[in-house]
Amino acid sequence: MSFEGEIDRRRTFAIVSHPDAGKTTLTEKFLLFGGAINVAGAVKSNKIKKTATSDFMEIERQRGISVATSVMGFEYQGKKVNILDTPGHQDFAEDTYRTLTAVDSVIIVIDGAKGVEPQTKKLMNVCRMRNTPVIVFINKLDRPAQDPFDLLDEIEQQLEIKVRPLSWPIGSGPQFKGVYDLYGEKLNLFSGQSKQTVEESVEFRDLNDQQLEEYLGTSPADTLREEVELIQGVYNDFDQQQYIQGELAPVFFGSALNNFGVQELLERFLEISPSPQPTEAHERIVSPREDQFKGFVFKIHANMDPNHRDRIAFVKVCSGIFRRNTPYLHVQAGKKMKFPGPTSFMAAKKSVVDELYPGDIVGLHDTGNFKIGDTLSEGEKIHFKGLPSFSPEMFRYIENSDPMRYKQLDKGIDQLMDEGVAQLFKSKTNGRKIIGTVGQLQLDVIQFRLKHEYGASCRYENLPMYKACWIESHDEQELQEFRKRKEQAMAYDKHGREVFLAESPHALRMAQEKYPNLTFHFSSEF
Repeated sequence: MSFEGEIDRRRTFAIVSHPDAGKTTLTEKFLLFGGAINVAGAVKSNKIKKTATSDFMEIERQRGISVATSVMGFEYQGKKVNILDTPGHQDFAEDTYRTLTAVDSVIIVIDGAKGVEPQTKKLMNVCRMRNTPVIVFINKLDRPAQDPFDLLDEIEQQLEIKVRPLSWPIGSGPQFKGVYDLYGEKLNLFSGQSKQTVEESVEFRDLNDQQLEEYLGTSPADTLREEVELIQGVYNDFDQQQYIQGELAPVFFGSALNNFGVQELLERFLEISPSPQPTEAHERIVSPREDQFKGFVFKIHANMDPNHRDRIAFVKVCSGIFRRNTPYLHVQAGKKMKFPGPTSFMAAKKSVVDELYPGDIVGLHDTGNFKIGDTLSEGEKIHFKGLPSFSPEMFRYIENSDPMRYKQLDKGIDQLMDEGVAQLFKSKTNGRKIIGTVGQLQLDVIQFRLKHEYGASCRYENLPMYKACWIESHDEQELQEFRKRKEQAMAYDKHGREVFLAESPHALRMAQEKYPNLTFHFSSEF
């Protein structure tokens, strides 16, 4: 296939949601339809012994949550699909935000009973910042759910985006009979026994056909006709261009656990969603159709295979073709590097590939050369935007619990911090290591992974700080005075940049007022 054809057939997207809305289950069903797996796993289930493909870390299996973004690729109906399943928990929001820089579109999963939740709003704000196209999947219709029209109103108001339903549920909970595909004008009915398969798919060009009663019964058929008429009266026809520009969100209904509406979602998504889009760099906009390869590291994962202690840098291919064993320039390090074993992913399973195209995600074995945001190219010195570290809000001194294993602890902390799950600071006055996170769960994950992946034990000591701010100033005298006055609260980040640890909102406000020529940054990208 031609280079242009390979680009056009690729779809790279993230699935995001508030925790427990069914995001990882939906990912599993996509993989099942794509033939990538044979048995869909469950994140939480007593009946299904297999755990979710995307939750491959030990702590994910134990806790039943996703704590790291996983990458999965498969072929479906002539399209190359790259899914990034992200953590839903807000403590891992930073990993999710960075992942959104590497995708061309997003599917937001919403629980049909709970509606829009706080984390959903935050994720939508990140999509809006980049005008990323969004599809909404309202999940768990096999359980009692809110009225579909109320849900649509809530999405419009809370997520501040216009919506257009492309499928419609027939009842919910015990009365759930199936989904009407508004886009394809098809009625998909589901069996009440296994609830794992579509019992029947019937084409209905005219809902006034009397046969509808035979399939649904009189009352559900009348309700469906009324609701479809209302949809056509209230909502404009679906406009694909508005969707691609991030102004309109198509909405689908179903149940990921029971396969309701999942195939319609996948097939419509592949039909309407964009192929790889241009990527913004500081120097210029990079088109995917350029001949020369360019890509950036958006994630680093240590110990994907605990037996080999390997680190993998995840690189999004932005333009050109990435070829195995070809020397590429590591822009930040200023040196050429070759990669004999680039891999594509099915979560923790890897396979070596010879060529990857724009939109693909490639895994590169890393011995410490990469950090998040680094660029690879065929020679052009280019720096991609949008991969910041955000200011943490919880701080702990980290201490070694086992003096015999300090090397393992140092190595473990170093590698886990490179993943961007948390941030490491070093106090300027006493040299003690400080871990900064968004929430308690990150601290638990770090402790767990240090013990199970590196054989190192650590304990935390509370450090009551409010925020970490990166500082810069063109007024050297004022900067020196600030350093002197705030010496106890100064630290360095992992890359040697100065950071001010403010102990309270009041202390930060006072510092900003007293030192007007200093700039306080709340993300590392400045």
